[in-house]
Amino acid sequence: MFRFKLTLEYEGTTFVGWQRQDGLASVQGMLEESFLDFLGEPTTVWGSGRTDAGVHATGQVAHVEISKNYTPFAIQGAINKRLRNVPISVLAVEEVAPDFHARFSATSRSYEYKILNQRPAPALDRNRLWWVIRPLSVDAMGEAASYLIGHHDFSSFRGSQCQASSPVKTLDELIVERNGKLILIKARAQSFLHHQVRNIVGTLKKVGDGTWSSKKVKEILEAQDRRCAGPTAPACGLYLTEIRF
Repeated sequence: MFRFKLTLEYEGTTFVGWQRQDGLASVQGMLEESFLDFLGEPTTVWGSGRTDAGVHATGQVAHVEISKNYTPFAIQGAINKRLRNVPISVLAVEEVAPDFHARFSATSRSYEYKILNQRPAPALDRNRLWWVIRPLSVDAMGEAASYLIGHHDFSSFRGSQCQASSPVKTLDELIVERNGKLILIKARAQSFLHHQVRNIVGTLKKVGDGTWSSKKVKEILEAQDRRCAGPTAPACGLYLTEIRF
């Protein structure tokens, strides 16, 4: 058997998420159908992380194990040909060691959240960012974000359907930047709780628009209660951008 690492990008609007679901369009399902058509035999595509419905990726990583020793170039071309009518693209393929695993070998995952902060509605990217009319203070959001960096119990930012064994995570990086009308929130950790990034973004937005002070976020974190934090930001603004190994 031969194992290959895939680097992927996809536009998540039309998918129920990464994970395969019977009768529904998923990223994993589309990839596995493409490999089945290419190889003539079923195989599992293992992803580094499960993105939710509507979430996008510019640097998702997966691996697949196949019985035939095709070149990476041949695999990339064959799969992209079969995906040409769906918003998924294989950016790179490389052969890896038999013990490489897209999920368990990963040392960190990075996400980026995009907020368009302007009064006019977006015409082209409405499914690829969160449109917020009320002016946001990036300085206040950045100060609030600093309280969340490090090793904490993130129960206040944990989704109700989270299956993680513990709410304790280490957030290595949380940066808030402005680029014109676009606000970018970048987060990096070894792993995240379900909806953790989107719940953090929803909370930072309330700081940015003046509803809460920056120090309020420290109190929310210490409360360890999801009801204390802000709303879950829309899925359309979230991107999985990088997996490190």
